[in-house]
Amino acid sequence: MVEQAEIRVVRCGGSKINYREAIITYDSKFLLCASGDSVKVYSASTEECVHILEGHTDLVTGLAFNPTNHLQVYSCSLDGTVRLWDYTDGILIKTLVIGYNISALYVAQKHEGVVFLIIPMASDTDSESFQLVAVRLPKSAEQEVEVRELSSVLADVSPSPGATSFGRGGEYIATAVGLQLSVFFFKKQKTYRFFLNASDKKGAKNAFTCVSCHPKEDCIATGHQDGKIRLWRNFNQKKEYTYSTQHWHHNAVSALAFTPEGTNLLSGGIESVLVLWRYGAESKDLLPRLGSAIEHVSVSPDGALFCTSHRDNKITIINSNLKVSAVIQGLVKGEDVRTDLIIDPRTKSLVLNGKPGHLQFYSLHHDKQLYNLDIVQQEYIHQSGLEQFDVVKAALDPRGSWLATVEERREKTSELESSLKLWAYNEQTQSFVLNTSVSAPHEDRITAMCFSTDAETTLLVTAGKDGHFKAWQPAEDWDTHRDGISWSCDFVGSYHHRSPANCCFSADGSLLAVGFQEIVTVWSPDSWELVLTLCQPPGYIRDLCFGRLSCSKYLLGTTSKNLLCCWDILTCSLKWSTSMDVTVLQADPLSENVAAFCYTSGNTDLFVFKPSEPRPLYSQKAVCPGKVHRAVFAPRERALESCEERAQWLNRSQLYFMTEHMDLMTFSTKSEEDKIMASRQQLVIDDSVAMTPFYLLLGKHRQQQHEKQSSLTTPMTTRVHLPQGSSAIRELLHTPAHVLPSASVLCTMFVNSLLISNTGVGEGSEAKEEEMESEPEEDTDSEEEMDSRDSRPARANEICAEEVSPTVSKAQERQLKTARKTDYSWLCSSLFSSL
Repeated sequence: MVEQAEIRVVRCGGSKINYREAIITYDSKFLLCASGDSVKVYSASTEECVHILEGHTDLVTGLAFNPTNHLQVYSCSLDGTVRLWDYTDGILIKTLVIGYNISALYVAQKHEGVVFLIIPMASDTDSESFQLVAVRLPKSAEQEVEVRELSSVLADVSPSPGATSFGRGGEYIATAVGLQLSVFFFKKQKTYRFFLNASDKKGAKNAFTCVSCHPKEDCIATGHQDGKIRLWRNFNQKKEYTYSTQHWHHNAVSALAFTPEGTNLLSGGIESVLVLWRYGAESKDLLPRLGSAIEHVSVSPDGALFCTSHRDNKITIINSNLKVSAVIQGLVKGEDVRTDLIIDPRTKSLVLNGKPGHLQFYSLHHDKQLYNLDIVQQEYIHQSGLEQFDVVKAALDPRGSWLATVEERREKTSELESSLKLWAYNEQTQSFVLNTSVSAPHEDRITAMCFSTDAETTLLVTAGKDGHFKAWQPAEDWDTHRDGISWSCDFVGSYHHRSPANCCFSADGSLLAVGFQEIVTVWSPDSWELVLTLCQPPGYIRDLCFGRLSCSKYLLGTTSKNLLCCWDILTCSLKWSTSMDVTVLQADPLSENVAAFCYTSGNTDLFVFKPSEPRPLYSQKAVCPGKVHRAVFAPRERALESCEERAQWLNRSQLYFMTEHMDLMTFSTKSEEDKIMASRQQLVIDDSVAMTPFYLLLGKHRQQQHEKQSSLTTPMTTRVHLPQGSSAIRELLHTPAHVLPSASVLCTMFVNSLLISNTGVGEGSEAKEEEMESEPEEDTDSEEEMDSRDSRPARANEICAEEVSPTVSKAQERQLKTARKTDYSWLCSSLFSSL
């Protein structure tokens, strides 16, 4: 993470939620998972993210509930800290500074006040050797404590959390690495090690992949690369150990988990099938078609829910009867994003490759997937070496009404198969529907595709390695069996048998630039005439980009000779050029700014500039390691205010980019972060809420600050009320109904709490009474009746005398006067009649 005074590079949404095993709370209401450098708390029923626990500065690598307080959770990170959270309120309670990169975290019921961590060997932190250590939690009132004593438990363990498990609540611990299984007994302080051969007579691979201990019995389940599951027993005697074998998975077993009572064993692997084994029996149940390979399996403490984490960044919540109850889908990350990053004009979501053969629409604001669009519409087969269709290009028109996709497949012994599809947006289904499919739109691979930026013209241009670029337009379908419109090729262009590599439209759609190797051609879409050619820069053209707004007359291009060039289209001349290895060139659609990501010395630098001024507006070195190949500007819902001068380029749009490791990053300003933190710390009721007696009974009040200070000093009307935090209200809301007093007693208390007392009324209240004297006589009679009832809550006054009345404004006091005249006797009579 890169940090500066005004702007920071931060992981936005889209972090992996399948990196570590998710855990379910004791009441099965919430699910917690590691997500980048934060912890996300999801509702198990609604799939909504209810809290984000932020504080770590590096990747979160483990989660575990506090055995002594089920509302607290431990988290560990590569930043070398262990943090204790109250996940219900999203509050950080304590931070333990360990000082080592932490790979996993464990707790055990029989080891109260101790957490177990997997860290690198102390002698060599850069090696791949890891050890399991015990950390005794210091009893300190300080929020951040540095831990100085670490007790080594086991050496040479696997950094994978699934390769270590505690048995019988912490009596022993089993860990596997390679072909070795180690069992350490805490009472004996002795370790037993068991070994397997690399392969058996049939060539099966016996290496360990995961471990899970039975919660009640002395039994250890281990998964292996060949798909077998071994159940180890009698391991407290090294020479008398035995194991039995169960086999269903055809590939490596990636996850194992026992249910809390030990009656069932869950396993998962690349088959996308959850297998439930009956412990002590040979029967099993299967839950197939979970959509992607299973990487982690966990069970809720009450055994009511199962949870599986999948390779496509998805978490599936499953009932104990093997019925899927909820799916939490994160940003799907494959090996590469081949479609670029696109912003949907309608939903403002990010559009890119999803699971194989699909496009995903991902909400950047809510950090959740909106929906998947099946482009290939064929079942994907998980088999190595099998070439299948995949989406390689995608583009959206400026209004979001049309979507163009290109899918390709190339067999080793056959020619390239490609298809161009045009999708129309359906208002009823709120999704895209296939309109036109074109097989083999070019004779070779399509290298670029873009829609016209003119909102009044629907025009698509594709460029291919066959030496042509084609213009596609919708027209009336003359087929008698179909209604509506369909797309067809309107123009085919070429330039001296050269191969086009890229294309782009000007800001108003009046010009089309196509790069043919080292020559840039500019065409008029109205007549398809060649307007001009530009051939000054050496090297092939890698990227083209027109300026926006006042800089729309400039055309930017990058070359294979590491040059960034800027042409003036009006004068047909090269305005300026500079030497830099630009990997991504992206223009902001709402301003004149252009972002250039440049690769230098193993890192990527960012330069933001205007084409009319070659001097950059903003630059930042080493925004991330490696190369950046995908980036996009996303319009903000509301422009930022009070930004620093160097951050002005982020006022109207936010820049997102994707690293080599498929991490979605963005730039955050200091004012933006301060605003978010301030909003999280304030929990107030909106001013638009009506001032009703029930609102005053249970509502929270916002005090007027720096306004009408003189009016606040005048005595206000005291009210007999029961505030939200009082013991009476808490007891009333949380006590079981069968132990509460009779309704007649409760009703009297409740009605009395709604009434207004005249005691303590000052001169300001008397002035209000003079204003109310001009009202009709019936109001006076009603007020006299209310005064006669004010004598009844004398006992309630004595009970609540210590309660401080809330400060209210004159307008709120006027509403309270009106509430006084309301007759609440109907409430008592209705409740008594029902008894």
